Parts: sequence; C-alpha cells; structure tokens
Amino acid sequence: MLNVLWLFFFAVTVVTACWQAFALGDSGSFGRVVQAWFDGARFSVEISIGLVGMMTLWLGLFKVAEHAGLVAVFGRMLQPLFRRLMPEVPAGHPAFGAVTMNLSANFLGLDNAATPLGLQAMRELQTLNPEPERATKAQSLFLVINTASVTLIPVSVFLYRAQQGAPDPASVFLPILLATSASTLVGVTAICLLHRIRLFDRVILAYAAGFAAFMAAVITLLLQLPSADMGRVSGAVGNGLLVLVIAGFLAAGWWRRQPVYEHFVNGAKEGFQTAIGLIPYLVAMLVAIAGLRASGALGMALDGIQALLQWLGMATEFVPALTTALMKSLSGSGARAMMIETMQTYGVDSFPALVAAIIQGSSETTLYVVAVYYGVVGIRKDRGALACGLLADVTGVVVAILAAYWFFPPG
Repeated sequence: MLNVLWLFFFAVTVVTACWQAFALGDSGSFGRVVQAWFDGARFSVEISIGLVGMMTLWLGLFKVAEHAGLVAVFGRMLQPLFRRLMPEVPAGHPAFGAVTMNLSANFLGLDNAATPLGLQAMRELQTLNPEPERATKAQSLFLVINTASVTLIPVSVFLYRAQQGAPDPASVFLPILLATSASTLVGVTAICLLHRIRLFDRVILAYAAGFAAFMAAVITLLLQLPSADMGRVSGAVGNGLLVLVIAGFLAAGWWRRQPVYEHFVNGAKEGFQTAIGLIPYLVAMLVAIAGLRASGALGMALDGIQALLQWLGMATEFVPALTTALMKSLSGSGARAMMIETMQTYGVDSFPALVAAIIQGSSETTLYVVAVYYGVVGIRKDRGALACGLLADVTGVVVAILAAYWFFPPG
C-alpha cells in the first residue's frame, strides 16, 4: 500500500508539472519541483539531526521506567478489565501478560517497547485460535484497542513541535487527550457491539465509570475557562505532567535500587539510533510531499476541499491539516511527514499546524497495525477490526478538529 502511494505522489507531481509546462506555458515548473525535492531531502536530515537530543533524553527516561517496573504495574491494573473483554482467553494465560504490557507501554508512550510486546501478544492469542486464518474476537478487540489506545503522554508530537521551535510544545496536550479518548471509546464500543461482548459487566462498568469521571472532570475544568486561556492551561497541565512523570520515573528507579544512570544511557543509545534511523523514511516522504506542493497538485486538492466547505457554509481554517488526517490511517511515517510539512509551511503554532499535531496524536496507524500484527501470525480475515479501527480514526480526526477550534480559535 505504501509503495503504491509513494509512487502515486511522484506520478501526480510529474503529470502536474508537465501540464503546467506544456499546457500553461509555465517553463519554471520543472525547476521548482527539482528544487523542492532537493530542499525536502536536506530538510529531512536537518529534522532528524535536531531530534537526536530530545529522542535520546526521552528513550533514556523510558528505559528507566521500564526497568523500574512501572510498565508492569500498569499491566496488573488492566488485567481485571481484559479478563472480561476477552472471556475466551483462560485465566493465567500468557496472552494476558503480553496484552496488558503492550497497552501499558502505549499508555506511557513507550513505542519501541510497545511494538514487540504487541507482536508477542498476538502470537500468544494465536495459540488459542481454532481457525488460524481468521482472527478471534480477542485478537480483533486487541487490535482495535491498540490502534485507538489512549496515550497519556504523546511525547513524539511534543518532540516534533519542540524541534520546529514551538515556544510551548505541550500546549496540544489536552486537545490530544480529548481526541484520543474519543477515538478509543468509539472503536472499543464498536468492536464490542459487533462481537456481542457484554459491556454491562460490573468490572467493565467500573473501569468505564472511572475513565468517564476523569474525562468529565477535565471537561468541567475546561468549560470554566475563557477560550483565550485554554491553550495556556493545556500547556501548563502538559508541562506539569511531564515534570511529574520524569520525577516519577527517576524516583521509581531509585526506590527499586536500579542503576538509573546505566539504564538511562542504554535507552539514550536506542534514542540516538531511532533518530538517525528516521532519516530514510523522512527523506522518502518529505521529498514526495515537497514535489506535490511545488507542482501545485497539493494546493489544487486543498483548494477544491476548501471551496466545497465554503459552499456548505463550513469553516475552512483546518483544511491544510487534512493531509495529515488522510495519511494517518495509511502510514505513520507519511502522517508524520505531512504534519512536519504543515508546520514548516504555515508555522509551528499556526492553526493548521496545531490541528495536524492533534490529529497525529489522536490514534495509531490502523492499516499498518492491521497488516503487521495480523501478518505476523498469518491471519487473513480481520473479523471487523479494520472497519472499527477506521471508525476510531475518523472519530479522532473529527474531535481533533473540534478541539482545535475550542482551544485555539483562529483569528
């Protein structure tokens, strides 16, 4: 899918540049495209190098948290819930441990730890599958939760905003929390209804009530604030949470008598490798997107969407961020590149860039997760996971746009 999409971007760029050159007589169209490709490649490397310091810091801290047992603690907190949501998985089965560890890692933003844990969880669940090529209810539920899971600390979005010079990278924290919570609620509810999972179990209701109470408290607090203060409050809460999380990671490591410094350094090494490893992916996508913009193809597509929205009497300030929304379900690297390109084009704290950042933190990359997690165990029939995951994605995008207008009203 990504291979076809990437080639499609270049094909559209070349066709549009040729149309401008030969049909409209714009002889400079080819030069603009070539220059945009070169600039995109250079900019991709600059972004990755700029991320090295921040990526090493966070992955170093997360390694401390992992060895301090914090991920395992979150896993134990979630086990009673998943015993109800996955009744066909026997009590004490290794799948429960892998599932809860994976979701706990996602909750804490531990991307590097979350993926291998998720693949292990899918393998463990596959051992209980009587039809190896068709997903079980537990596998499809796990996949939807994974694609739409709430991330309390959207560190990657903060990192990219900081790298692009945002004065308060965490100002999008509360809007992202609202968007990712909505996508999770819709996705999980949809897959449970599809599989006729009994949602009115008292344990499930207790977890749901706790989550609802937390979100109600957040929304009640926000409703009491003037709209002009929402971005500032979101930044203050996000930054405060980051301080508490960092302090908690280090304190937990010290309390467990872990070699905190050594764990930090080992995690930081992974962060360095991760940041450098992003270069090929960013070059591939940013060069392709730069060509689309330079050829005028991207502008024409956005202008068409904007004209339609204006005809319908709707607001249009968010339209440039739709490139991130359209890419989000297809490719994580593509969505990330679209977000960065929007920040670079309009400014990191412009309304389109803020919307793009919130969309980026609202959910996971559904098609990629479905392909990788099911592919590793040979599943071909998804049992509704893809449809529910995409529904969660759409919900996350809609709520992200609405939250952006609430927190950062344009003009």
